Amino acid sequence: MNISKTKQALQSYLDGARKAKLRIALVPTMGALHEGHLSLIKEAQKIADVVVCSIFVNPTQFNDPQDLEKYPRPEENDLRLLQEVGCDIVFLPTVDEMYPSTDQPWHLDLGKLEQVWEGEKRPGHFQGVTQIVYKLFQLVEPDVACFGQKDFQQVMVIQRLIDLKNLSVSLHIAPTVRSAEGLALSSRNMRLSEAGKQKSLALYRVLDHIQQHFKTEDLHTLREEALAILEQEGEIELEYLAICETRSLQEVDHIDSSKKHVALLVAWVEGVRLIDNMILD
Repeated sequence: MNISKTKQALQSYLDGARKAKLRIALVPTMGALHEGHLSLIKEAQKIADVVVCSIFVNPTQFNDPQDLEKYPRPEENDLRLLQEVGCDIVFLPTVDEMYPSTDQPWHLDLGKLEQVWEGEKRPGHFQGVTQIVYKLFQLVEPDVACFGQKDFQQVMVIQRLIDLKNLSVSLHIAPTVRSAEGLALSSRNMRLSEAGKQKSLALYRVLDHIQQHFKTEDLHTLREEALAILEQEGEIELEYLAICETRSLQEVDHIDSSKKHVALLVAWVEGVRLIDNMILD
């Protein structure tokens, strides 16, 4: 497994793959890897000849300095996991490497995608996400980029980046990896106690209930039932719960059979912000 810490080292290593016309996949991560990330590496291995995994805690997508400071960075364990799963290349840059002083200001017109849900709750977050992903796309020049469905709004934002910049990379969206009980795997789960993890299973029960009944019940009633599931568990602070059209992420008050829909959910358990979603159709 090659480990590159500079852009120059990475590009030198990738030159051979490009000359051999090998298919390159990129899996961008912020480290603290778990089975969800490793499933993306495995997905990438099925559809590409060379897999690049980047590990970079990107400062421009954090609007809370404390959240950035607390973000786990178990580098040694991450590298061991990637070695075990057979990843080809790990890109492990510093902040100075990715954000040199010569950088130009970044802004991408994300439209309403940036104004709702995560965009509204975390101003500037998706500008930071698109900035770093664009840098990685320009550097790696992947044929395909693999992202997880768990960060659904982020995936829609990356698709808009690809459309706006007319990039040749294709998106491969892998299903959310869950524990046997249904909890969506996340780096933030590391901060939950065992009791907190059990409590968090209510998020999956809410989404599963919505998926089972969204075609047969009106959405107002369904929302009330979902809130009752959370209240029954107790000590879960709901930030938002919405049923939206998938591409625009605009909330809907009825189901349009000609469109696709997704349920989005964010809640706090033990001071940890948990994000989850479920595609309904």
